[in-house]
Amino acid sequence: MTEKPNILFIFSDQQHWQAVGFEDSSFQTPNLNRLASQGTVFTESFCTTPQCSPSRSSIMTGLYPSKTGVMGNIGAAGGETLQLPTIGAALQKAGYRTAYFGKWHLGKHPVGTAGWHEDFGVTGPETTDDVEVTRYALSFLETVDADRPFALFLSYNNPHDIYDFDRETDPVPAKPVELPETWHNKDLSTVPAVQSQFMREDQGKVIVDDEGPAWERYREMYREKVKLYDEEVGKVLGTLEDKGLSGTTLVVATSDHGDMDSQHHLIYKGPFMYEHMMRVPLIVRLPASARSGAPPTVDFATVNVDLAPTLADFAEISIPRTDGVSLKPFLVGGTRIPEREFVIGQYYSKQKWVNPIRMIRDNRHKYNLYREHGEELYDLTKDPSEIINRAGDTAYGEVQLELAAKLDIWMKQHEDRFPSQCPTTRNGEALIG
Repeated sequence: MTEKPNILFIFSDQQHWQAVGFEDSSFQTPNLNRLASQGTVFTESFCTTPQCSPSRSSIMTGLYPSKTGVMGNIGAAGGETLQLPTIGAALQKAGYRTAYFGKWHLGKHPVGTAGWHEDFGVTGPETTDDVEVTRYALSFLETVDADRPFALFLSYNNPHDIYDFDRETDPVPAKPVELPETWHNKDLSTVPAVQSQFMREDQGKVIVDDEGPAWERYREMYREKVKLYDEEVGKVLGTLEDKGLSGTTLVVATSDHGDMDSQHHLIYKGPFMYEHMMRVPLIVRLPASARSGAPPTVDFATVNVDLAPTLADFAEISIPRTDGVSLKPFLVGGTRIPEREFVIGQYYSKQKWVNPIRMIRDNRHKYNLYREHGEELYDLTKDPSEIINRAGDTAYGEVQLELAAKLDIWMKQHEDRFPSQCPTTRNGEALIG
């Protein structure tokens, strides 16, 4: 690749890693499937946190939420406005025509919102209208200049509208979706109690005592929302092809975090770090002229802090600091292939309810440390569904100590204030000093 590519960056809200047809045939995503068949699927892709605002702060800056300052959702506990420059500002400075259309959810600080020649939802009122986001996108693509690269960011709300389930009065599926193994076999009494508390006292109470059909309806509705998102993606990709821009455009499709989708007898998102919360789709399609050498899949454990440095690398610019690495060497070849021993995840709050959690995950085990409520340890080789909590199991004592030590070192190196963060009740009252 000798010229700077155009960039089309698309991301959904609350789409777990299996919520694509090429991973799970119960999802109808023909457009994402086609994109994946033409590009590279990163099969081990993670978010920094399973919350909208802090994860978006990582996507846009390449930094963990503990560094962006956006620990919770904007307007909730820990939800400070983003006050750091974004990849948009770096691309704009490098000569790109930049645009961002859709859900922003990072506040309105002038430094954080800078960098867009055009926007719908960033500097003005927030939007969750996906159809309108696509309308802005198609209008933008009608006016691109062949002599100037563009960077178009599209932030879609779906499948976040799964929260429409709250309004279901008699949830019965039209076409039942089989419930997963973890729905049947997970015992929430073996894990930190805040998971059951979320289901009994928080958003989970809309379904917690219902029988299987209600859970099947939840899964059916979630698939309906993913399908709506995929339809909007298809309109944009179709226009990109119609305008002859596919040959010069780098396309990235991902999500900010996942959804429990009834796994582990849980719904939505909350104080838990399961794979369906932390893993998200990540598809990267190179411009047509450069696709022949790109691998169909990469199993490197990516984190969404890698996205900003990857875009910067393709744009031939640098960003001042990042917790991530560029994924470009995996896509076009390179002598310095990134390495990553483990992935770190952070969680802070939901509304007023603060429950700090840290996750460390390597290719064999996952260890979750709650600030107050206990620990989890999963053997991902023997128990990839995370059904059996091995924390405190003497057979896994050495593994638990080793992961806890690595996590502690990482937090100290990255000035993560987790040890001093104070969990609260659901009403925001402190539990410990």
